[in-house]
Amino acid sequence: MPSNDERWLDDEAGPVVRPYALTQGRTRHTGESFDLVATVMATRAIADPSSLAPEHISVLQLARTPTTVADIASDVDLPLGVVRILLADLRELGLVAISTPVAMADRIDRRILREVLNGLRAL
Repeated sequence: MPSNDERWLDDEAGPVVRPYALTQGRTRHTGESFDLVATVMATRAIADPSSLAPEHISVLQLARTPTTVADIASDVDLPLGVVRILLADLRELGLVAISTPVAMADRIDRRILREVLNGLRAL
């Protein structure tokens, strides 16, 4: 019968790394904040792939096409906080651009709403 340590080992699972090891102990990222629906897009190719961690490279590959932070976190199967830190690292290196969607309240033109309201009243 295998020991307790051997019972939990699985060759197919690969190495187990704690999330704080991926972020070097950081729990918050630096720079401008972004939310789950922010769009991430790779801006340029990596000059030296060996300078980045495998997780950074995975995130960068997913960002080749515009995608959201939530989708990246889901695809790389990492906690959202870890993905935010990885994305902030890539943004600092100039490898990705993160754009926050415009809030609905900022897109509403009050003049047009006033004209619609006046048109409805005229009916």
